[in-house]
Amino acid sequence: MKLITYNFLTSKILRGVKVGYPLKINIVQKEIKSAEYNAEFITRMIPRLDWSGVCFGAEQVGCGGDIPKEFNDTITSDTEILQKLHHILLEIDIIEGNLQCPETGRIFPISNGIPNMLLTEDEL
Repeated sequence: MKLITYNFLTSKILRGVKVGYPLKINIVQKEIKSAEYNAEFITRMIPRLDWSGVCFGAEQVGCGGDIPKEFNDTITSDTEILQKLHHILLEIDIIEGNLQCPETGRIFPISNGIPNMLLTEDEL
């Protein structure tokens, strides 16, 4: 699971959960997989991302100091930050582990890089 995917995941659908974001990441196995850098793609993704969620995810994978904690307009023109963001979002791959709801503690497993966010009927 790449952090670009993680940024869009929430457990808000669980009964009684108000926000359900950001999910805590518990990593068992991660890999760094090189991906071709595309500044235009990263720049176009930034408005779609929840910046606090990106920062939280970056901390969870050990890259918390690589990007600014607060978003500002200069980020989209800073090549160094865009490259670091590219690495965090597209090159770090969580292979095994789990995601944890911040409100209920419900665990969602990550297996072979795929988060399983399926719910049981009593959780809806």
